[in-house]
Order: sequence, then C-alpha cells, then structure tokens
Amino acid sequence: MLCYNISFVWGCILLSIDSHGGALLQLQRLGYTTGCGKPLLSDINLDLRPAECLAIIGPNGSGKSTLLRTLTGELTPTSGDLYFDGRPLSQLSRLQRARTIALLAQSDSAHPQLSVSEYVELGRLPYQGRDSAQRHRQLVEHALTETGMRGLRHQRLGRLSGGERQRAALARAFAQTPQLLLLDEPTNHLDPLARASLLNWVKRKGIAAIAVLHDLALVAPFADRVAVIERGRLVRCDIPSRALAADCINPVFGLDSFVIAHPHTGQPLHIFEAPQRAG
Repeated sequence: MLCYNISFVWGCILLSIDSHGGALLQLQRLGYTTGCGKPLLSDINLDLRPAECLAIIGPNGSGKSTLLRTLTGELTPTSGDLYFDGRPLSQLSRLQRARTIALLAQSDSAHPQLSVSEYVELGRLPYQGRDSAQRHRQLVEHALTETGMRGLRHQRLGRLSGGERQRAALARAFAQTPQLLLLDEPTNHLDPLARASLLNWVKRKGIAAIAVLHDLALVAPFADRVAVIERGRLVRCDIPSRALAADCINPVFGLDSFVIAHPHTGQPLHIFEAPQRAG
C-alpha cells in the first residue's frame, strides 16, 4: 500500500512537470475573434521558458501585434488558455501584471519635459509602498547603468534621439524588474546600430523576452526560438536556423533565404532578398 501511494504521488509530480514543462508562459489553442466575427488568431500553441528570448515574425497583418496584446491583457482571448507561471493570466490583478510583465512599445506618450531619471522611476510605480526608497534608487541606478543612460539621466526626454529615447524606455522596463519583457517592434525608426544594441541589451539581461520584429536580419542574433505567424496561425516555432530557412521564409514572406559564413567569425549570417526574376 505504501508503494502504491508513493507511486501515485510520484506520478502526480511527473504529470505536473510534464503539463507545464518549466514554462513561464503557456498558450494553449489560443484564439481571438473580433466582435464582427473576424478571426485574427487561431489555435496558437506556444510556450516560453525563463530567460528565453522568443522572436515573433510574420507579414503585415498576420496577427503578431494582436498576439502581443493578448499577453499584455489589452485583449481578452476568445478561445483557448493562457497561463503565466502556472496560473491563468486572467487571474492576475493589474498590480500583479505590472510587477511581472513589462512592455516596450515603439513609442509612448510620456511628457517630453520629464528627465530620463524621472522617466525611468516610473517603472517603480507598481512597487510604491512595498519597497524602500533605497531599493527604488538602487534599481533605477542599475537600469540606467545597464542601458548606458546614466550620463543622460538629467536630460529631458524631448531632447533625446530616437535611439536614446528607446534606451530610456528599456531602462524603465528594467527598473520594473519583470519576469517577462514584451517588445512590440521596438527597433522601428532606429538606425542599424541602435537596433542591434537595443536587442543585445535585452538578451544580456537574462530574463524571458518576447519581441515582435519586422527586420528579419535582427532575428537570429536575438532569438533562442522564432515563432512564424501567417494569417493568424502559427506555422512554425523553432530555433532560428530552421525557422528562417527557405522552406518557411519563402512561402510566408515571398523572400529567398540563404546562409553564408561571417568573413571574420565564421558564424552563420542569414540573408533575405526578393527572388530574382528572369528577363
């Protein structure tokens, strides 16, 4: 009888491990249909592990931003299940979400007269009354240092370049100390160096991150896995070398995809171009 009970308990433990797989975020058959009956997402199955970076790519109108909006809570899925750290995301209060999930968008409406330091301090608002003033200051200082913004701490937001403004927004997200960072096409309107630097800071942070990316060249250096979405459906979720392969990229984007070795490091470089047409 004792052996039976031990086996039963162990089986339950294994079942629990298998059902969540150590995932921080789980999407199970997730769908979203508008009030007019138009399906924007259908049957999305995804998971995200702690410290994993996931890129979401797809053509314009494929459902990438809609998917991200279900994760922020802006949109409520009309079908399927969405779990965060083993709990239904819908059960998390606004305050709990603000303490666990941060969003870096393309832009925000922060007042241009705010200093960078004041702006980054906004990331600590969910912790007012819980953490000490000293901890607030330490986390803000750390976020400014991590993103290279410490020297601009007194600069007004309205006087920053686009890249500096996004670095300030990233510092604010870091100061929020989230478990999950969501990025909605955060590199749009940035120059090439600023784009690569921003994603590199996110990757070095070592927290779970999901980024909707428009520039395919940025995907492989950033992502541990890539989710490819077309017409609201997940067509592939795999490591970059397979998700960015020609058999996926060509049908979805209409682009040729091939890999060459970096001339200095030997690392694979993914190249994307429009197919050459004869004549």
